[in-house]
Amino acid sequence: MRLGSIILFVALCSFTAYYIYEPIPEEIEEKWKLMLTNCFFRSLSHMADLSELLGLKDYMGVMYVITLAEKVVPVSDEHVKVTDEHFDGVEVVLYQPKQQGDGGELRRAIIYLHGGGWCLGSSRMSPYDQLARELVTELDAVVLSVEYRLAPAHHFPVPYEDVYRVVKHFLQKGVLAQYSVDPGRIAVSGDSAGGNLAAAVSQQLLKEPGQQIQLKAQALIYPVLQALDLNTPSYQQNRDMPILPRTLMVRFWSEYFTSDKAFFRAMMANTHNNPESSSLLKFVDWSAFLPETYHREYNYSAPAVVQGVGGEAVGMDGPSRSLADPRASPLLVPDAALRSLPKAYIMTCEYDVLRDDGIMYVTRLRAAGVEVSHEHYDTGFHGALMFTVWPTDFLIGRRMTDNYIKWLKENL
Repeated sequence: MRLGSIILFVALCSFTAYYIYEPIPEEIEEKWKLMLTNCFFRSLSHMADLSELLGLKDYMGVMYVITLAEKVVPVSDEHVKVTDEHFDGVEVVLYQPKQQGDGGELRRAIIYLHGGGWCLGSSRMSPYDQLARELVTELDAVVLSVEYRLAPAHHFPVPYEDVYRVVKHFLQKGVLAQYSVDPGRIAVSGDSAGGNLAAAVSQQLLKEPGQQIQLKAQALIYPVLQALDLNTPSYQQNRDMPILPRTLMVRFWSEYFTSDKAFFRAMMANTHNNPESSSLLKFVDWSAFLPETYHREYNYSAPAVVQGVGGEAVGMDGPSRSLADPRASPLLVPDAALRSLPKAYIMTCEYDVLRDDGIMYVTRLRAAGVEVSHEHYDTGFHGALMFTVWPTDFLIGRRMTDNYIKWLKENL
């Protein structure tokens, strides 16, 4: 009996170690902590797949547990005043310094857009709440954290439109005066899908007729910027990396556009481009916009162009039209549309499927004459900036946060 218990215990330990362990590049710090963290994400993903297969709940509905697990109720503290507001009908969490500025001095402002693949995440998650408070106290800034609606309940362009409405509302002289914000010191920022929305909003504001107040800066943290080529070197190199494997990123893109599973399968095979989107592939040609050092052993092959998904003709509505829309893929605009953009901070990570999106945008912005600060983390992985709260607090997340705030302090 005792021997049987020992064998069972050893077998259980072996199975647990086998399940938790995964090959992670030696360069990454705190590897075992990352393995344990990702074990939770993988387990939840398996449960989500099973739930969807059995018809119990859709995949993103189960994955939303991640958001719920970290949700907090943002409240005021001794340094920061927190209020829930509605700007043009969209929920926002507003963070302001409690201490009044000297002599009525106007403050910086940061409009922050959370990540989560347009399907997950919330401005009320603990890491975002903590980051907003740090921005307020370190920069003496007003921080506006936007609670935009999520896919798949609200497909593109709804999340983008929510964000744009908030930004337009905030950039009114009367509103800025109400919160003592300097009209010349406003930035938009976001991580991952939030970086996508921040880049898109920055571009769209320039096209807005009669827009008097413009952004001074855009800070994009490992942003996702294009949906046309999902086989860039970083998508291939990091296809099985923790936190954001290629399958999950492709699923995020697919769910952002449509709930049609045929479209997801086409995106997984990188055969989702249609004749309209194919004319824009030149803007995401990584062989031209990615420095040679990131090409590695990969050779460029233009994504296939098909007339339809699953044998059906592609119409000009839904995902087909969205693919070519720069509000969804900010990399798709011509150079002329980039020239007047505000200065940019772009953070990228080596072990991230989105690495090349950010680096290509750096290349294109610089070629268009935009001032760009590019911070690349050779040991970084996707989502690291948000891993600053126990028990998933990583040293690299702390460094990223400090450097991000330092750039804002010097450039905003």
